[in-house]
Amino acid sequence: MAVPGPLSCRKSSFSLPAETHYLNCAYMSPLSKRVQEAGRRGLLREARPDTLTGDDFFSGPDRVRTLFSELIGVVDPTRAVVIPSVSYAVATVARNTALEPGQNVVTAEGQFPSNVHSWSRVCRAAGASLRVVAPPVAGPGRVESWNEALLGAIDRDTALVAVGSVHWTDGTPFDLEPIGARAREVGAALVVDGSQSVGAVPFDIGRVRPDALVCAGYKWLTGPYSIGVAYFGPRYDGGTPLEETWAARAGSDDFTGLMSQRDEYRPGAARYEVGEAAAFVLVPMLIAALEQVLEWSVERINEYVGSLTRSVVRDPRLSAMGLEVIGSERAHLFGLRLPEGADPRRVAANLAQEGVHVSVRGRTIRVSPYVYNDLGDVEALLAGIEAAGVARGA
Repeated sequence: MAVPGPLSCRKSSFSLPAETHYLNCAYMSPLSKRVQEAGRRGLLREARPDTLTGDDFFSGPDRVRTLFSELIGVVDPTRAVVIPSVSYAVATVARNTALEPGQNVVTAEGQFPSNVHSWSRVCRAAGASLRVVAPPVAGPGRVESWNEALLGAIDRDTALVAVGSVHWTDGTPFDLEPIGARAREVGAALVVDGSQSVGAVPFDIGRVRPDALVCAGYKWLTGPYSIGVAYFGPRYDGGTPLEETWAARAGSDDFTGLMSQRDEYRPGAARYEVGEAAAFVLVPMLIAALEQVLEWSVERINEYVGSLTRSVVRDPRLSAMGLEVIGSERAHLFGLRLPEGADPRRVAANLAQEGVHVSVRGRTIRVSPYVYNDLGDVEALLAGIEAAGVARGA
């Protein structure tokens, strides 16, 4: 079989105007034309419920499970479930993680709130502590130092480690393999929010071995809002779901037998799936998005996006303006920390006026290119920052 060549720009697969320089996939991915069409077909299908069969309530979620499992290297697709949000899956994990007084939950400072609030609540209720690991000061070695600090925070009293695959504000990568190994060494669970990398960076479930992996669908999976996918490992077998859905029960695909009210669940993690998971509009859209990502391949996506990132971070104009790059040269998501005195909101507003769309997170401009971007978008970004006069704190 021939090995596919490098990926080229796929802007024609999306509906972005030529004058729009959208470097903000970490905020929300535009829907590709393929995903849009899947949504239109789903609307028309739901407009005719007389055409829906019992199988339709299961075939869509099953396809999502299969595709997501292929994406992350899961052998058993029944361990994947459709979720409405990251917070839903995290709350499910929190409900099924026993905490005792004196134990702790380790997390990174400034992590996305959906993977924090549940842990704050359960720690208060159990008399446990939320151990928040702050980043070191900016500068060389920051990534390594933060990862070392996270490892050092995990001890024999740690019940769970909750981290993102990268930090959502600036793309700081977390070294999940040694973090997972340390968690297993002390008997702690590892919960990973993969929303800001899965689909753009290769993820191997067999190497990281998380107890739960949670992914929003509307970022790097390029799907619609209000749907996502989660993986639950053996640690959470036999737990209590947030809701008791009929479709999670064994034999529920036989509509003639629903009156039997069977209590046993379908195999794997089905008990944790959200009610009405068939979502006849959103599920086809997510299927189309996952198929598209797999066809392009995460490795090729990562290499293409990394080439754009390198074009930004190696440009001498950044250092001349006093901007510090946070993140890797191969990153799909990175930060440009502005010098003291520069107003990041004003810089982002000035960029938006020029059709350049990024996010502001603290004093950092977060840049997140994807396959619909090209070197023209990179130049528009650099020229826009330069025109904003950030070096002068204007």
